[in-house]
Amino acid sequence: MATRGLRHWMAALGVLAGLAIAQWSTGAEAADKVKVGYSPEPYAPFWIQDTTGKWGGFEVELIDALFKQMGKDYELVPIAWDGLIPALQEKKIDAIMNSMSATEERKQVVDFSDKYYETTVSFFGKKGDPFDYSEAGLKGKVVGVQTATSQLTWLQQKWGNVLEIKLYDTQDNADADLASGRIDLGLADTVYTAEGFLKSDAGKDYELKGEPVSDPLIGGNVGAAMRKGDPLLGEMNAAIKALRENGTYKKLNDKYFAFDVYGS
Repeated sequence: MATRGLRHWMAALGVLAGLAIAQWSTGAEAADKVKVGYSPEPYAPFWIQDTTGKWGGFEVELIDALFKQMGKDYELVPIAWDGLIPALQEKKIDAIMNSMSATEERKQVVDFSDKYYETTVSFFGKKGDPFDYSEAGLKGKVVGVQTATSQLTWLQQKWGNVLEIKLYDTQDNADADLASGRIDLGLADTVYTAEGFLKSDAGKDYELKGEPVSDPLIGGNVGAAMRKGDPLLGEMNAAIKALRENGTYKKLNDKYFAFDVYGS
């Protein structure tokens, strides 16, 4: 009985030890994954969600290609747009790859990789509606813009005393209010607007208004954001360069765009 009890006790210890090793391995594997933060909202053609809830799109495929190039595992972590930088600083995520422009204001708190695409911002509204890009033309207009964006910063500083700014938690909700006539104009990333909203059923009766706007407040270069001093930055830059040189970037570009989204 004593021997049998000892054997059972030793066997139990073996099982517990195996479980501990398995749990440690799982934890170690999870810790090795780079956590990439994104806002779980449609932003075509960069982020497109299918009927099963799976995300695809230019930026999603680019993320996958970059981490394969780096030889690193990653996981996408959904976080509301205005919580992405705080989550990065609090080490809940390791990087942000979500069409975030590298503005001077953001550079004060995070490091940005080299750009992986370039854009401007544009007003957009109902086809045929007159548009006058001046103080008199914009006076009293209600413009919808997503909160915590460089577009909002620019709009507040440039035209905040002239027009009414209506804030939205997601660009999708801003677009919906424009389509239903609750606001006069939208202001968003030009590439997203032209290649996403205006090509959708909801946006078919809308158009870009005026010339695209380029301003240091807005930032034009979109890159991956990381904590200050994170060595991942160097690896990311090298991977972006490699994809540009080996043709992977162009293949993705041509799948989603009829022009070079990287810019000059």
